[in-house]
Amino acid sequence: MRTYSVKKLASLAGVSVRTLHHYDRLGLLKPSIRTEARYRLYGEKELIRLQQILFYKELDFPLLEIRRVLEDPHFDLVTALQSHKTALRERRDRLTTLLGTIDKTISKLTGEQTMLTDEEMYAGFPKEQAEAYRQEAVAKYGEKVVEESENKLRHLGKAEFAQVKAEGEEIARTLAGLMHNDPADPAVQQQVARHYAFIRKMWGPSVGNGDTLAAYRGLAQLYVDDLRYTSQNGQTHPEYAHFLNKAMIYFVDSQKA
Repeated sequence: MRTYSVKKLASLAGVSVRTLHHYDRLGLLKPSIRTEARYRLYGEKELIRLQQILFYKELDFPLLEIRRVLEDPHFDLVTALQSHKTALRERRDRLTTLLGTIDKTISKLTGEQTMLTDEEMYAGFPKEQAEAYRQEAVAKYGEKVVEESENKLRHLGKAEFAQVKAEGEEIARTLAGLMHNDPADPAVQQQVARHYAFIRKMWGPSVGNGDTLAAYRGLAQLYVDDLRYTSQNGQTHPEYAHFLNKAMIYFVDSQKA
């Protein structure tokens, strides 16, 4: 079996020797062999595990959470790699969006950017469908709530609105990629917390009369009552809607506990 010294492995992976020692102390990455002289030696299995660690770190997972994921008896390497590929593509797309946002912000600061029009705010929906959604929201939440939310978005300007829209899409894609996990799984709840923070940014202060957790629970129910709100490209996804509903309710209950 080919082995690598801690210095060689550090060089291959682009990390420091100190980092590998830290991973060893945490039980995150143990050497396959420790010689009588106490030298650490790593094999192919450790190289693959280190790759996984670095992928999860790139996705902002805490080290102890990474260890929990990798030690899960149901952990599957191929599935994990496919998930990493999807997540990294999404991050690439988000960075591309952010670069575009910088250009648009510069345009705004130099006087070339204007506030969003109604058409731009509801871009992607047929005009009749957008108006129907708006009227349904007014009926459910009231005109004041809808106007507060619309005004908040309208004053973002085109560049910031594009960034917000991209963030919402990225959160939705990430949650969809986790839909076969337990809704209470920490990785799922981490994304639900992002979703909740994102939704709060979209809502005005009048939503739920200030009780945003109660309003968020109501939104969870809406997702299963009306599958249009979790549809993609005109296709409904009942399984995803029910997963999201359970994950959101678990989040609300855990926040109130």
